[in-house]
Amino acid sequence: MIELLAPVGSKEALVAAVESGADAVYLGGRMFGARQYAPNFTDEELAEAVHFTHLRGVSVFVTVNTLVDDKEIPVLVDYLRHLYEIGVDAIIVQDLAVAAIANKIVPNLPLHASTQMTAHNLAGVTFLANMGFKRVVLARELPLTDIEYICNNSPVEIETFIHGALCISYSGQCLMSSMIGGRSGNRGRCAQPCRLPYTLVDADGNDLLREADAGEYLLSPKDFNTIAALPELIQAGVTSLKIEGRMKRPEYVAVVVDAYRRAIDKYQLNGDEYTISEQDQKDLAQIFNRDFTTAHLYGKNGRQMMSDRRPNNRGVRVGRVLSYQHSGKIAVIKLDEPLASGDIIEFWVKVGGRVNVTVHTMTVDGHPVTEVLAHTAVAIPVSSPVRVNDRVFKVFDAKLMERARAYFTRTEAVRRIPVDITVTVAEGKPLTISITDSEGFTGQAKTTFIAEKALKRPLTPDLVAKQIERLGTTIFTLTTLDCQIEGQVMVPVSEINDARRRAIEKVETARLAKFARAPLSKDKSIGELWPQVRTIPSKNKPALVVNVDSIEKVKAAVDNGADIVMFGGECFGNRSLSGEDYRQAAAYARQHGRKIIFNTPRLVQQGQLAALNENIMLFNELKPEAISVGNFGTIQLVQELSSVPMHGDYPLNIYNSIAANYLTKVGLTSLTLSPELTFAQVEELAGKKLAQLECLVHGHLTLMISEYCMPGSFLGGPDSKQCNHACRRSQYWLKDRKEEVFPIVTDQFCRMHILNAKELSMLPHIPRFLRAGLSRLRFEAKYSPVNEVARITGLYRALIDLGENHPLLVEEKISSAEHENITRGHYFRGVL
Repeated sequence: MIELLAPVGSKEALVAAVESGADAVYLGGRMFGARQYAPNFTDEELAEAVHFTHLRGVSVFVTVNTLVDDKEIPVLVDYLRHLYEIGVDAIIVQDLAVAAIANKIVPNLPLHASTQMTAHNLAGVTFLANMGFKRVVLARELPLTDIEYICNNSPVEIETFIHGALCISYSGQCLMSSMIGGRSGNRGRCAQPCRLPYTLVDADGNDLLREADAGEYLLSPKDFNTIAALPELIQAGVTSLKIEGRMKRPEYVAVVVDAYRRAIDKYQLNGDEYTISEQDQKDLAQIFNRDFTTAHLYGKNGRQMMSDRRPNNRGVRVGRVLSYQHSGKIAVIKLDEPLASGDIIEFWVKVGGRVNVTVHTMTVDGHPVTEVLAHTAVAIPVSSPVRVNDRVFKVFDAKLMERARAYFTRTEAVRRIPVDITVTVAEGKPLTISITDSEGFTGQAKTTFIAEKALKRPLTPDLVAKQIERLGTTIFTLTTLDCQIEGQVMVPVSEINDARRRAIEKVETARLAKFARAPLSKDKSIGELWPQVRTIPSKNKPALVVNVDSIEKVKAAVDNGADIVMFGGECFGNRSLSGEDYRQAAAYARQHGRKIIFNTPRLVQQGQLAALNENIMLFNELKPEAISVGNFGTIQLVQELSSVPMHGDYPLNIYNSIAANYLTKVGLTSLTLSPELTFAQVEELAGKKLAQLECLVHGHLTLMISEYCMPGSFLGGPDSKQCNHACRRSQYWLKDRKEEVFPIVTDQFCRMHILNAKELSMLPHIPRFLRAGLSRLRFEAKYSPVNEVARITGLYRALIDLGENHPLLVEEKISSAEHENITRGHYFRGVL
């Protein structure tokens, strides 16, 4: 069965989703969900939602897909038990800790891996399956060929997004909102900085797109729309087709679910004649669109997937301005599409932005009208001047909204379940009503009244049918009625109605019974999941790690005091490392008595796995201190192919001690903690018996990583498939509305990395790190020039060795070692 999975952010949206044809819905409670700004559901409302959906045969999945702090875990335990007890069909999870806890305390509650887990290859799916996940939501960046390969070889169900808003960064890998404003996407509070205006600039601050045909919303993608591609996704083997939109209004949910429901049904009825009507496409656009794209489904995409001129709903174009009368502020529009009173239109004015008008009055040839057909010239009063040839878009269609609202405002059910009813009655016996629904669930009830011989008006099939057909407030609709009346008998109408209600209740009870679960144990302990407290504080100085991507930087790091060099993975500057590069790096480090860790890419799509496998074989030969892994797929591959120890990097989002303990038990010997943690949280983790812990203390951190390359899309030539590699010719920055300038770099996979405008620097706070008992402190040096790698490495070397006795600290001159454009990250402010 193909599942259509609908988004729900409110009670109205829940009804809209179910009544318009969803097989399953996903929604969030008031805690631990990735859409904290949606209305969401209280615990009581969640229970009501589960009852509502289950009665109608619809599954309900609850999002528990944020990173969780240690202090929140007792509340999380109670919450997971509540979700199990009310019958939630599955939870959608990002944090490894949530998965580990759920496996322990609610083992029969299925786990779905959120797209926030960045599963993007079969190895990653396999890792998650081995952890107990029953379904994996794939990253939205995957091409159809990868989706099909994963589906055909996956041990668990695969879910993919099919419609709605897109993130420009890989989900789960974006720190932009977090680092800019403290609102973490990983904690459900993304502020959507990708929808803000930016300027692409060079080293001198020149606007590189000033003369180009480009808008200013350079990180804002169009909306995903795959309704035409549904047959290919279904044939690929996708189990669940997911619509994005928990922040959207219920009318949006109704229209989109209805369109995809009918499309799926049409394909399953006759796939060879699958078509999408023009009206359905228009309705999908009208209800909300930033224009549409299939993103990377058919290969890497660039500017064609971007909505760079408008970051919000653009509506549907309905015409152009033919003329404008200044005296009466009347615009005459030549319509391409129908227009009606109550619609809202927007004029895209060449000078002055947008003019928004709610249509109250219209005239055609001087005559008032309430509706106008396409290809008609219509006069409408406007609030501000417009110009001839300005485009006009309908951003609100009153009729479409009215139709959408019918899905969730009617008192009677829209989506009904067919039932067959048999009524039997004979003198001296109670009247019996037997009901069987279309799924085979049954209910039977008898009147307490014993049928008597009729003196005046005996029961007839028509009289019985009149009472039995009264199913209006239920979810059922009568298909057949078999009325078996023996003799001339009488039963009061009130008795028939009462028996009908009780029979219906029994069918409902039977429908709900299939969702029943065994009661939970009273034991809520998760003791073995917590790491033990370190009783003897570490007195060792932390090792200094420098992460680089060139041999020159390896030498600069080693020569200036790095204990460990991390080398490889993504290389900034769109270049690749050779096997010889790895050999040289290892040799130089070892000649100087230093250790080396070989890095791997944080993202490895299916077609890139062969190259990664070759590198792992090389690493086996060179025997580094560890292989650094940044995604679950690479953990799986290194476990299968190597005995070299593993280091878990910060893209794994290690935010709490249970996740850290889980990865420690998996076999990772060292871990980089999430850069979203505060000093206090770091110190708490450092006091536990875990793998060696590392913190990032310096460098330009990657805020976004994307398959979309901005320089290539706008400067790389007219055809993004034949990019002229603009990224190799120059350096680029992204300037925001507050004049902050974010470096843009590309790697050897043509992925774009947007780095923090401010460089992380914890130079003044090294003594506190020393007291915390961490094993390693790391400098992210890939973006730094060689001379800066040398200088910063030397500073940290001296600070680690001398601690509070360093002259710059003693003389309070440490600020002289820093430039003004630095940040302390989240060590002191934390995230929301």
